[in-house]
Amino acid sequence: MQTSATSSLANWLLSADPKQRLRIQRSLLAANVFLACCGLQAYAVWMGFMKAQDAIWLSGAIVANCLLWYAVLRSGLNQRFADPALTLPQILAALTIIIGAYSVTGPVHGSTMMLLVLVLVFGVFNLQPRGARIAAGYTVVAMGVAQGVMMARDPVNYPFKLEIVHFLLTAAIVPTISSLAAQLSSLRARLQSQKDELGQALVRIQILATRDELTGLVNRRHMMDVLHQHRKRLERTGHHRFCLALIDLDHFKRVNDTHGHGVGDDVLRHFAQIAQQALRDTDVLARWGGEEFLMLLNDTTTEQANVGLERVRDMVAGATMSAAVPELRTTFSAGLTAYDCAEPLDACIERADRALYAAKAAGRNRTAVEPASEPVSDEPKLLPASAPAHAAPLRQSDAASII
Repeated sequence: MQTSATSSLANWLLSADPKQRLRIQRSLLAANVFLACCGLQAYAVWMGFMKAQDAIWLSGAIVANCLLWYAVLRSGLNQRFADPALTLPQILAALTIIIGAYSVTGPVHGSTMMLLVLVLVFGVFNLQPRGARIAAGYTVVAMGVAQGVMMARDPVNYPFKLEIVHFLLTAAIVPTISSLAAQLSSLRARLQSQKDELGQALVRIQILATRDELTGLVNRRHMMDVLHQHRKRLERTGHHRFCLALIDLDHFKRVNDTHGHGVGDDVLRHFAQIAQQALRDTDVLARWGGEEFLMLLNDTTTEQANVGLERVRDMVAGATMSAAVPELRTTFSAGLTAYDCAEPLDACIERADRALYAAKAAGRNRTAVEPASEPVSDEPKLLPASAPAHAAPLRQSDAASII
């Protein structure tokens, strides 16, 4: 209970958004620099090095600055900007306050210079090269102006010989840090670019590993993974059913020999596109090899599955398969069977292959069905292209499940 309350309080103070929380935490961490500055002021007042009124004004500015940035980050207003972390504005505000502290801390003003470097370090990992140059230029110019004013107003605590050393140190160190920030930013950009390229390459590799390059269908290797998943689902639930259809494009070798392999590739691509459009989202079509395709028809019987096959047949018969040969028409033969949960997948595929052979032997452009529940026979049930009209009657609900 206490852990939950602590988590809720942390979410309320720092935001539940991980990115926003990180930005707020970084801003609060940077606020520690200001706390150190406040402590320095308190010591300077106690030792008589600065006026209490100056310390009050400067501490008030520090507190207001911290609260302002916390409010902007916690409210989400920062997300409207290109840099949601608002790194450069926060750094410029911090530098302004520290240079102000440098101007009012009298004899101990040199100790505030290390805070300048610390603030710039906070921006090393977030500042873009342009922002780093702006921060460095602002620091050098603002410090030079402050030193010039204070040398004129308080030459005792801000002697020229000392201030020139301080200025030279600022002019040397701050641009160096800016240069490092720019280099780190460029390195970070290159790493991100390489990461994106690796991600894209991984996607391409995954596609190549699971997809047929010509048709875009899943390849044989991935189809076996899909089949194993369906088999496990059937073993787990006991009522998941599916059918397999092995499809062969009729006289495809003749197409290649007559019109060339380019037209043959067109036929394969267009068949794949048409078949996918005709099937349901739950069905899977794979290129099995050459002009053969394996179709998984999910949650259906062989009678219902054949309705889907005939719909594919009708769409293919009327489609233009190649722009180079508009008059070319394509038919296919199919061997259809249902999967029996008590058998290996190879046995089911082999049964579909026997049915396909029977369909081709019977004249092609038809479907042969070999039921899984019946003994293997030499004459599978043949369904010609008009099979739905002669097949066993389907209930309206059964027909709808395959459409």
